[in-house]
Amino acid sequence: MSRKSRTIILTPIAMSLAWCSAANAQRRAPPQFADMTFFMTSKSGPDGASFGDIAGADKHCQTLATKEGAGKQTWRAYLSTQAAGGKPAINARDRIGKGPWVNMAGVEVAATVAELHSAKSKINTEIGRSENGRRIPGRMFVVNQHDILTSSAPEGRAFQPGKDMTCGNWTRNGADGKARVGWNFAHMSRGCSAALLKRSGGAGLLYCFGAK
Repeated sequence: MSRKSRTIILTPIAMSLAWCSAANAQRRAPPQFADMTFFMTSKSGPDGASFGDIAGADKHCQTLATKEGAGKQTWRAYLSTQAAGGKPAINARDRIGKGPWVNMAGVEVAATVAELHSAKSKINTEIGRSENGRRIPGRMFVVNQHDILTSSAPEGRAFQPGKDMTCGNWTRNGADGKARVGWNFAHMSRGCSAALLKRSGGAGLLYCFGAK
């Protein structure tokens, strides 16, 4: 076999080995934001304000965090529910851990639950980023998505039962309910569908906190 023919045969083998090496290196790459413990979702759930229930909202947070390498945390959506059907209310502040919480860049959002619900909280357009680092557009942008679903009073607690303030405890997706939006007590949404949330200055996004 000539030197020229050996070169032709070995070249595809060498290329294959190089490709495998690159693929293995890519699989071994460290998580992008493994230490992140706070983010605002880059996208809404599939059905407006309806996540099936509050556990469905938690799952949405967990899924997005896992894609960015932060799945080791137990993620909770910053949402409250109202007492209904014999079930007690749930306060958003009671389900997100004790802190501190940092964004994808390692910048601290708040050190404690008390600080999170004070003027010292750093949830803003610059620091309050999505799980992939995207800035969520606020009122100064052409499209405002910054009125995030919370349905919580300023101190992070649930509203009294009666008037729907939580889109049916996160099960409604039409015009027959409303939710409080904004951090963390801005105004009521126009409804619970994706279109009505958009008209309310939001996009059905969530605040997500690493609880453990």
